[in-house]
Amino acid sequence: MPLPLAQVLATAMKWYLGAGVLVALAFAWRGAGAVDPAARNATLGFRLLILPGSAALWPWVLAKWRRASRAGPKPSPDR
Repeated sequence: MPLPLAQVLATAMKWYLGAGVLVALAFAWRGAGAVDPAARNATLGFRLLILPGSAALWPWVLAKWRRASRAGPKPSPDR
């Protein structure tokens, strides 16, 4: 692989990872409860567990979060 192409790919991955970390932190803090009512009162452990997956799949997570926020709040599940 030519060096300039490798540098472009490395830079793109850094930007993707940076955006993923930002979205994952915001999603774990606020968005998870908007997407799933059962996650509204989630523990810190749960929020830490969803961080890596949210960071890796941030475009999909962001799309789900935006759709959930447009649809309005869902009622909490009965326990």
